[in-house]
Amino acid sequence: MKEFILSIDQGTTSTTVCLVDITGQIKARHSEEFEQIFPKPGWVEHRPEEIWGTVVNGIKRILEKTNTKPSAIAAIGITNQRETSVLWDAKTSQPIYNAIVWQCRRTTKTCEALKKKGYLKTVKNKTGLVLDPYFSATKINWVLKHIPQAKKKAQAGLLRAGTIDSYLLWKLTSGQSHKTDVSNASRTSLMNIKTGLWDKDLLKIFKVPEKILPQIAPSNGVFGVTQSVPGLPDGIPISGIAGDQQSALFGQTCFKKGEAKCTFGTGSFILMNTGHERVKSKSGVLTTVAWQLKGQKNMTYALEGGAFICGAAVQWLRDGLGIIKKSSEVEALAASVSSTGGVEFVPALSGLGAPYWQPNARGVITGLTRGTGRAEVARATLEAMALQNVDILKAMQKDLGRNMRDLRVDGGASANNLLMQMQADFLGKKIIRPKMIETTVAGAAYLAGLGVGFWSSTSEIKNVWQIDRKFSSQLTASGRSQRTTSWQRAIKKSCDA
Repeated sequence: MKEFILSIDQGTTSTTVCLVDITGQIKARHSEEFEQIFPKPGWVEHRPEEIWGTVVNGIKRILEKTNTKPSAIAAIGITNQRETSVLWDAKTSQPIYNAIVWQCRRTTKTCEALKKKGYLKTVKNKTGLVLDPYFSATKINWVLKHIPQAKKKAQAGLLRAGTIDSYLLWKLTSGQSHKTDVSNASRTSLMNIKTGLWDKDLLKIFKVPEKILPQIAPSNGVFGVTQSVPGLPDGIPISGIAGDQQSALFGQTCFKKGEAKCTFGTGSFILMNTGHERVKSKSGVLTTVAWQLKGQKNMTYALEGGAFICGAAVQWLRDGLGIIKKSSEVEALAASVSSTGGVEFVPALSGLGAPYWQPNARGVITGLTRGTGRAEVARATLEAMALQNVDILKAMQKDLGRNMRDLRVDGGASANNLLMQMQADFLGKKIIRPKMIETTVAGAAYLAGLGVGFWSSTSEIKNVWQIDRKFSSQLTASGRSQRTTSWQRAIKKSCDA
């Protein structure tokens, strides 16, 4: 009997493998971290084979934990850190260089040069994205340009390129399937989000040959079947793939236009469903593909804004400043004071993302006095995490021309009640936290299940989703205005730094 969906959540710092049952609950999970590589300032890399090893080990561990027979797995879903790019040899499946991570800023000069050539408008019109080293195209171009024999292998048809989902699919199918879904493809700067196809003009701008790229497919399509995967039988369908943020939107069952979610992870990422309408942002957020389901002619779109540093700011308090010993300590420390005492912390440790797009912005802490202590800095950090999201959501509401009623939250930091109350206060909206905050895992599982009939419809999935807690604003409108004004002054200092 097919009882479970195997859901793989391949993230920026760790890989989580879960077994999800028909009620949408996680029966077992295994999470495993892997090395973060920083070859130069601003450069971030991962070893693809190490990532694959965490997937294989995760599958082994959860089957052992639960004594589950692999034959009980109906399908496999994949969700992944987006934009991170890998190039590998088609014959040996060996990567020709480390994966270049979405956080990596090595192609900043390339992006600036393309802007000077006048390509910004073309890229934005076709992709909904801005010209920024965040996205995959310049990363792929960098490998082709700097790694010996890369161009020759590409011309000879011996090279494959893609985001992490494509690499994992290749490994799961023993090289039989080279595909990606529309959501991941939309983050490369190479797919036209109107047609859902690789765009000839974009390929030319970024100098990426189409022959090395994966085939683009609907998010709940059957992408391939397992072959020679340790611990699994051959023939299990891989029937759901989505980038992590789109997967979280699906996992939060934000199926209607105007519904939005915020995932609190390494960064914080907000997506708002805009239906089948491609809303062109004039306010600094991105237009992206949310998903496409089998049998649907049109794709579902979203507005997206991301703050590069969210949970990573708490990690910096722990590892960089030594203010806390464990990330979980930050809530109690921040709650030990009633205010920041005028301290503002803009965590632009990797530049500023939406809606500012200032890659050269720097982190700043202002308002320090003799009375400032660990607690004030901790509270300012949590407030900054919430205030970054306010900036993004205001831009989205302006673009969409409507106010949202509430915001659904997920990710590790959404368990922090103080942070969630701050988010409700500064946004002036209701914050809804589901019982299952690992919604990236849920989204991949739901898509995979839909792909093979494990769940019959999105309506059935809607009934699976459950609320844990709601947070309502306790701040007056004038108090909210004063707080955001102070924040904006700090943002300006960050951009001028």
